[in-house]
Amino acid sequence: MEVLGIDIGGSGIKGAPVDVTTGKLAQERFKVATPRPALPEAVAAAVRTVAAEFSWSGPSGITFPGVVTRNIIRTAVNLDPAWIGVNGQDLFIGAAGLGDVYVLNDADAAGQAEMRFGAGVGEEGTVVMLTFGTGIGSALFTHGMLVPNTEFGHIEIRGKDAEKRASDRVRELHDLDWAHWAGRVDEYMSHLEALLWPDLFIVGGGVSRKSGKFLPLLSHLRARVVPAALHNDAGIVGAALTAAQALEAAQEPT
Repeated sequence: MEVLGIDIGGSGIKGAPVDVTTGKLAQERFKVATPRPALPEAVAAAVRTVAAEFSWSGPSGITFPGVVTRNIIRTAVNLDPAWIGVNGQDLFIGAAGLGDVYVLNDADAAGQAEMRFGAGVGEEGTVVMLTFGTGIGSALFTHGMLVPNTEFGHIEIRGKDAEKRASDRVRELHDLDWAHWAGRVDEYMSHLEALLWPDLFIVGGGVSRKSGKFLPLLSHLRARVVPAALHNDAGIVGAALTAAQALEAAQEPT
């Protein structure tokens, strides 16, 4: 079965059809820039452009970089406050012209993909997925079950949101070398470890492809730390997987 996965980020919106039985992209992914200002209708139009690239009319999963509860957007720190209170499902069905749509937090989607197809396969303990990009996304799993919308990127480190010190965008914006940035990431993850005591950290986002430059520099963590196996495709795959699971559950006889 193929489902379209679309991953909305602070800088880009990317998507592709996904074979949800294997976790593989069925076609090469397509990406457009996130519009500025990132208002709901403008982002929906960009989502429509991505879907049109594949002439898509089937089911879709769409990630959002903020808290999402029952398809309602609750936070939008890296997009626009106009999103708060928007029903993402209704928006994307209407403005983007899509059919069955399921909307969820972007890091939760990436974590679901890694737990099913990637670095988290077979992990039964506590797992924390962190995505380093425009901000820092987080997903928490215990015994394979997701605790949604954790938003650990906003815990306070030295008087600031963690993502304002340790996101990949901050690294690029301030031209931090890998050692300096790794020190900030190490400090942030050590705070999380003291709160959650995970068995495993999975580090995702686009920077995961460069994990060899910074993961060996993390020196204060007890837990294992590994890069995401699906790299920056994890959000796309997890969005499609979650949509497929939601559709399957809806079709089960009561």
